[in-house]
Amino acid sequence: MGDFSVRLAKTQEELNNFTKFLLKDVQALDRMLKEGWFETDTMRIGAEQEMCLVNSHGKPSPTNIKVLEKLNSPDFTTELARFNIEANVPPLTFTGTCFSDMENNINQLMGQLRNVLGDMDDVDVVLTGILPTIRKFDINMDNLTPVVRYFSLMEAINNMRGNRYELRIEGVDELNVMLDSPLVEACNTSFQVHLQIKPEEFAAKYNAAQAIAAPVLALGTNSPLVFGKRLWSETRIALFRQSIDTRVATEHLRERSPRVMFGNKWVKDSLIEIYKEDIMRFRVIFMTDIEEDVLQCVEQGITPRLRALNIHNSTVYRWNRPCYGISPNGKPHLRIENRVLPAGPSVVDEVSNAAFWIGVMNGFEDAYKDVTKLMDFDEAKSNFLLAARNGLGVKYSWMGKKINDTELIAKELLPLARHGLKKANVSTEDIDKYLGIIEARNETGYTGSRWMLNSYAKLIKETSKEEVMVAITSATMNYQKQNLPVHTWDLATMKDIAEYEPSAILVEEFMTTDLFTVNKDDLPDLSADIMDWQRIRYIPVEDMKGSLVGLISSRMLLRYFLLEKRNGADSKTLIEDLMIKNPITIAPQATINEALEIMTTKQIGCLPVVNKGNLVGIITESNFLNITASLIKRLSAKNIKPTENQV
Repeated sequence: MGDFSVRLAKTQEELNNFTKFLLKDVQALDRMLKEGWFETDTMRIGAEQEMCLVNSHGKPSPTNIKVLEKLNSPDFTTELARFNIEANVPPLTFTGTCFSDMENNINQLMGQLRNVLGDMDDVDVVLTGILPTIRKFDINMDNLTPVVRYFSLMEAINNMRGNRYELRIEGVDELNVMLDSPLVEACNTSFQVHLQIKPEEFAAKYNAAQAIAAPVLALGTNSPLVFGKRLWSETRIALFRQSIDTRVATEHLRERSPRVMFGNKWVKDSLIEIYKEDIMRFRVIFMTDIEEDVLQCVEQGITPRLRALNIHNSTVYRWNRPCYGISPNGKPHLRIENRVLPAGPSVVDEVSNAAFWIGVMNGFEDAYKDVTKLMDFDEAKSNFLLAARNGLGVKYSWMGKKINDTELIAKELLPLARHGLKKANVSTEDIDKYLGIIEARNETGYTGSRWMLNSYAKLIKETSKEEVMVAITSATMNYQKQNLPVHTWDLATMKDIAEYEPSAILVEEFMTTDLFTVNKDDLPDLSADIMDWQRIRYIPVEDMKGSLVGLISSRMLLRYFLLEKRNGADSKTLIEDLMIKNPITIAPQATINEALEIMTTKQIGCLPVVNKGNLVGIITESNFLNITASLIKRLSAKNIKPTENQV
């Protein structure tokens, strides 16, 4: 997340002073580039590993501060939400066994983390682009990591956009939900890969990264599920963009770039172009106290930190982000940070993704001399969105032709990746291992997203959506601990949640959300027909704004129609005349035990679920029957009798 010693500007004067430092940083960087200050003899690779902390049910565990205290390691740091954590993977020289070394380093970090978690009560870790079990309830400000930088980021976005956030993402299912904060961005966890670049090669390399972003993403998709919805193959792309988008709708057709962006054009000469564009397009969010006179440092031959530039750069979320840093030898260097790839499915999958991307990057110019003359920028951008939506199995516009992505990867990019890795003297064993995994994944089409969706399709026929998400998460964790590539995974099964007890399920996880409702001014006949057609016993009554105003049951309608037949009821009777006008309700954040207690003590068979006055779901006896049936099946398979608490 960058520099933590930041804050919001209190006055315009403070903001202007920081902006002066930002502009000076650009001047200093420009001069350093022209004078050849940068490290060019050693090229390095690196990575940042984001992770989700979960409990024994696979649900988010907001424990990162406790975990970090127990780890007491500079290799780990916080992330935006309390249920996320990040590990910084040590940089490695790009040659020899660098990729197997990277895999070993990540596994060591994961082992270190798991050892600490083993001593804690009910905390585990999972690598996934978006945690399948995450709930809307988890995305509240109580789960924001208590760090000034994160509070400042939330406040800054709220100031620019207001505190209402609407997510609209459409896939197989559709997500259309309002949120109170941009913390929904914390749903995303990624595996960010860094590649050091020589300054004179930066423009060409950056353009290559943009051109290959689509096939790299398509091979690595691992985020198809959000809040129980099947959306994009890599939903992170849409979710991140919408959650951090500071633009507001206007009546005019003025073009504004989102802070999460692919880009607008090819780079011509230097990364300075990107930094200048970002300063022009995006307002400064953070500031800090800066004492360094960067221009004086350059005059004296001292490598400046360029803090203002790095702070601003950390608040513009390009999928391929330019980075400035200082190497251990004191020389400045440039990097491209690939933010496209999600975390998971396993460590070996992640390192294979990195090897493929870096290999293609290193060999790209040998196959395509100048991508800007061979391909329109809008084609690269369109390909990227296609990959995010659909994963593998689409046709790209590529260097003047239309080609299927799997064919492009097999015939052009995999050979190019092999060439690029050989060019850097990467060991043959590393090349064969990691590109072999990419080749098998491409041939089978079996990405992390495809595995999740296939598991979902199988399990949803057997159990509830909530248990499907738990099973997928549990199976993911099991395979990750074995460090198996995803194309070898069997589908998730109910056995993966054999130890699972549903007592901690929240109402929002098992309530029915596909609702059929009526208006208070409708005829009773309409309610009766809906109940008959859908085989349901309760129908909520809502107004035109979606607020609950009543509840009608099959028993009420039966009484009405019996009365009508016997005594001739008033033909002008409306739903309002029959309904319960103040039905007992429950909040989506309540637990299954709380819902069961209310329904038992009040002797009712239905609970409308209401959030801030709006009807969001309904619970009936059938919801409990489904959960109980699933639990009994799993316990029967183990010859265990369910306890009263379990049922």
